[in-house]
Amino acid sequence: MAFYTGKGDGGTTKLFDSPKGQRVSKSSPIFETLGMLDELNTLTGWCRVAAPRDLKAGERPVVAILLDVQDHLFTLQAEVAGAPKSVLQTSIDTINTLISGIEKSLPEVKTFLVPGGTEFSARLDIARAVSRRVERHLVQLHESGERTISEGSRAYANRLSSLFYALTRFANHSAGVPERPPQYL
Repeated sequence: MAFYTGKGDGGTTKLFDSPKGQRVSKSSPIFETLGMLDELNTLTGWCRVAAPRDLKAGERPVVAILLDVQDHLFTLQAEVAGAPKSVLQTSIDTINTLISGIEKSLPEVKTFLVPGGTEFSARLDIARAVSRRVERHLVQLHESGERTISEGSRAYANRLSSLFYALTRFANHSAGVPERPPQYL
């Protein structure tokens, strides 16, 4: 398989559900969303390689949790590109349980927190912020009618920023780094 075909040089490409011979402009909001999902998947991989190998949230290694997130991001990308894929309710239940378990292991928080702490938590914070942008674009794409995004996939995208936030706090807590609220100077 070649790394390039040259077929997209004119600014168009195909989607999974494109009718035979029909190409779509790369300026479509579908491709903006696909690009953001790719960016988030790459950032998640960057987080995964920085995760301490012995760090576990409950019984699950954080490395495995982040790899699951990457697989779900591929599912979201496939759905946006027109494949008959979507995130299942069982995955949403799993992420809910995971977030709740992490939350119970941490001190209660009643304010915003200044991002940073460790390099790993800072990477997770970047992924959290990008995941919120991805969610907004998925919703916008769905509401525009250009692409139907399943309820399950939209729910998963909504939970994803919460998972990254929980993991950020968990990473700092596990490293003994105190959380700091903003000073609002």
